[in-house]
Amino acid sequence: MINGFDDIQKIGKDNMDYAMKSFGSFSKGMQSLAVEMADYSKKSFEDSAATMEKLMAAKSIDKAMEIQTDYVKSSYEGFVAQATKVGELYADLAKDAYKPFEGMVAKVSK
Repeated sequence: MINGFDDIQKIGKDNMDYAMKSFGSFSKGMQSLAVEMADYSKKSFEDSAATMEKLMAAKSIDKAMEIQTDYVKSSYEGFVAQATKVGELYADLAKDAYKPFEGMVAKVSK
């Protein structure tokens, strides 16, 4: 009977360890995502402000259209690159958060 209680206690401790490791990985991943999004937002704002300054200084409609077109093109390319990067970060986050539980699943499967 005592061995059964010790086993249950060990399983509970192992499960708590897995959960804490998973939470740590999740926390680090969310911090990385937050930093990445903040950096992207800052860069986007700076690019927008620089483009607005160029538009205000444009001497002709043709030059303004060129500035606008370049801005839209670079913004779209930047957004696609950022979306890809964030998608990869989310995938890595999911893998890292699940990794501690792989050992538990292997034990249960046996």
